[in-house]
Amino acid sequence: MGTAPSSHRVLVVEDEQKISDAIAEGLRAAGYEVTTAPTSEEAFFILHNLKPDLIVLDLGLPRRSGMELLQQIRNMSIQIPVLILTSNSSIEDRVAALDAGADDFLLKPFSIPELSARLRAILRRGKATTLTEFKLADLQVNLDTRTAFRAGISLQLTMREFDLLVYLFQNRGRTVSREMLARDVWNETSRFTPIDNVIDVQITRLRRKLDDPYPQKLLRTVRGVGFILGESSE
Repeated sequence: MGTAPSSHRVLVVEDEQKISDAIAEGLRAAGYEVTTAPTSEEAFFILHNLKPDLIVLDLGLPRRSGMELLQQIRNMSIQIPVLILTSNSSIEDRVAALDAGADDFLLKPFSIPELSARLRAILRRGKATTLTEFKLADLQVNLDTRTAFRAGISLQLTMREFDLLVYLFQNRGRTVSREMLARDVWNETSRFTPIDNVIDVQITRLRRKLDDPYPQKLLRTVRGVGFILGESSE
């Protein structure tokens, strides 16, 4: 099996633990630095902290499909190479993935040497640039400097508030529940000790900095459901 330069970081997004572990073990043996994520939500969050050189992405993920994650990554002009894993041999699905911005794909089951070879081929193309600044209306968020601005004015966010804003950006235009925030931002997997009050306080503080001084409101509460970041259609 060929080896990859040790500097190359791979994010493996796969919900089946045995497959994820096998991929991670094989790619580490080939010289890659590997981080794994079982969901699209966790992968997106890791993406901006890790800044991987490659993403290995399973299409059949829970809650939010790999295709949705791929489309969002490309819509945000993030050009990290993505290799798709799928058990569906449909030509239409493979064409859709390539049209959505995938760089290559592998059908399950596959061998680790073939996966490693395909990743090396992708790396040889030299396609690994990432846009780290995102915009929504007059809001700008820079992931490298961990700064946010509205109308050119710096928002003095705490670390938690910034992470919360990034997560809302990940799901912009979609409603985010308190359960999702507890799981993916606070890393609380148990609901025996709910942190809804903590989340509400943080949302209130973020909204005060993000929206209160400005006529256009970007962060809205969907009563009984959660929160949504986006330009209002009203």
